Amino acid sequence: MIGALFWLSMRQAASPKRLLLLSVVSLLPVGLSALLVALDEADIEGIVGGGFEPLVISFILPLVVIVLASGSFGNEVEDRTLSLLTTKPVPRWSLVLAKLLGTIVVAAPMMAAVAVAMTALAPDRETGIIVAAAVGAVVGVVVYASVFTWAGMVTTRALAFGLVYVMLWEALITSFLSGTRYLSVRSYTIGVMHGMEGSPFSETLALGYQASIVGAVVVTALFFALAVRRLSRMDVP
Repeated sequence: MIGALFWLSMRQAASPKRLLLLSVVSLLPVGLSALLVALDEADIEGIVGGGFEPLVISFILPLVVIVLASGSFGNEVEDRTLSLLTTKPVPRWSLVLAKLLGTIVVAAPMMAAVAVAMTALAPDRETGIIVAAAVGAVVGVVVYASVFTWAGMVTTRALAFGLVYVMLWEALITSFLSGTRYLSVRSYTIGVMHGMEGSPFSETLALGYQASIVGAVVVTALFFALAVRRLSRMDVP
């Protein structure tokens, strides 16, 4: 039953129009980086610091996950079809897990491919940097997916909430108040990359490697549990 729910969730997330739109948005920084490399105006540090971290990790990655994850249960709630899922003889955690995995399986390869493409473009690239960028992107997808799967269950404006969170908290507050980075998905993501490879990933925005891993695991587990709790307690029409 979990497998069937997973495939259903993945098909819902991977609609052709949605995938096309998200793919075009995701590939814009890759095209910009390719242009700069062709003009001989970018090395690996320029690509990571000028496009990958500020555009992909700080904005495009969370945007892609917000669009997919917030609608995983949010669309079911709005369409009043959630009752069809909750009447199935399966535990609530399996419903949440299926939706979460559906988002991750769609978003993680997309963002890992963007990470690989951007870092591989640099003439001074190294294999370790490419691998670290891809792993960090996947970590960010998993944590954001957990957070915004829950958000899609508690509000019909999860997309707007997510954008405010990313722009205000992740991009602004955590850039100036270092203590808040322990509650920042972006900091976990960059921390994993920096911990795996070091330069050229930002040490300023990153947490330590172990702290990033622990933070990512704790936040993912916490919001998964909150989503299960929400599904168990919400009124399903």
